[in-house]
Amino acid sequence: MDFHRVDTEKRNPLSEHIDQLSTADIVKIINQEDQQVALAVQKELPHITKAVDAIVEAFQKGRRLVYVGAGTSGRLGVLDASECPPTYGVSSEQVVGLIAGGDHALRYAVEGAEDHEEQGVSDLKAIDFHPEDVLVGIAASGHTPYVIGALKYAGGLKATTISLVCTRQSRMEGISDITIAPLVGPEVVTGSTRMKAGTAQKMVLNMLTTASMIKIGKVYGNLMVDLQPTNVKLKHRAVHIIQQATGVEKALAEQALSEQNGDTKAAILQILTGIRGRDAQILLDEHRGHLRSAIEAAGKR
Repeated sequence: MDFHRVDTEKRNPLSEHIDQLSTADIVKIINQEDQQVALAVQKELPHITKAVDAIVEAFQKGRRLVYVGAGTSGRLGVLDASECPPTYGVSSEQVVGLIAGGDHALRYAVEGAEDHEEQGVSDLKAIDFHPEDVLVGIAASGHTPYVIGALKYAGGLKATTISLVCTRQSRMEGISDITIAPLVGPEVVTGSTRMKAGTAQKMVLNMLTTASMIKIGKVYGNLMVDLQPTNVKLKHRAVHIIQQATGVEKALAEQALSEQNGDTKAAILQILTGIRGRDAQILLDEHRGHLRSAIEAAGKR
């Protein structure tokens, strides 16, 4: 990799003397640079849209979204994947995060783990990566061998491949169907891509899964109606969501949630339509989990 050509490895002229500044001025520069991140992501919205549509198509076929990355990029992918089941009630297999070096690398640096293309291939084979799955390779530099190996393998299967990078004309861009490249520029601390590049990646990953989950019916209005109330906080949140969706008192929301065995979406359907018990879930299944469609269908009965 030629570091002179990689945007995220260049030196930021605004922070060249940051080690001589006051604490207030240091954090001011960091904040000023962070403000550029959302604007860089905004320029990539057309590519993000294409990526979301591809992910939704895969989900509708019962297939998966798979992230691969190393270091910070890998950790961000694993983080996004791990938050989908409790938030949207999906299987832990629907969105999968792979990081070079395995789970140990989530907490500790695993030297050299990202340097081998064949390991990216092996990790995809280990999860039985399928041609109808979607692969998102994440690497700020766009040159990480582990990710490139995974992208090549997925591309060879004719799977949809997406690159999330923060530089121009990277190797990953050349082997991907869709490239999302928020150009955040040089980091405040040269090469510390956990900063602006990491923030941009996190924002894009949020969009990919959130927009995809909305499109497959996991959201009603702006309420996450498929969350899993697996602890006290989430149970309170589920009741609150039911109240917001239906306008009922807390006691009735709690009752409906209990009658629907903790299924927030079915509880809302029960309150709004009067359809009770297993029939509520059957109707939701008929409409592929889309609560609004199920409510409208109930009104036509």
